[in-house]
Amino acid sequence: MSRAFVKEDDAGEAPIIPPRAALPAGVPNYVRPQGLEKLRAELEELEAERSQAEANRENEADRTRQLTILNGKLSALNGRIASARVIDPQEQTPDEVRFGATVKLRTINGGKPGTIRKFTIVGVDEADVMQGLIGFVAPIAQAVTGAKVGQRLQLKLGRVEEEVEVMEIGYN
Repeated sequence: MSRAFVKEDDAGEAPIIPPRAALPAGVPNYVRPQGLEKLRAELEELEAERSQAEANRENEADRTRQLTILNGKLSALNGRIASARVIDPQEQTPDEVRFGATVKLRTINGGKPGTIRKFTIVGVDEADVMQGLIGFVAPIAQAVTGAKVGQRLQLKLGRVEEEVEVMEIGYN
């Protein structure tokens, strides 16, 4: 029989473990209390998934591959939880943009004048642009950190440079 029609065992290939959100070397892993809870909930889900995979004895090759991936994810997640430095936004300086701030910006010049942007600066594992959650390592978060209400800043967003004004700062 030709080998072309026989399923090859791909157990020799190392499984690809998806990386966590990028955190630059030497940068503390800041998280909000909600972010730490989110990481802990993810840990519980992965541990439950691993328990199910360990119990599955139907296909040993798939089971081994799945466990390798889950153990890799768990290792990375445990590292993130262990390195987490919880910052409570309620304890931040209320008149200045810091970690955990919800910031409202208005475009003055460049881009589309009058455009309003509102986002919250969060940990890298919490970041979700669609929900307005921007990681503290993102260029826009770094550009506004330390700003006060009424202050004007220059932002470079892709190829466009904009002058924006900080309209509001809040810590919810």
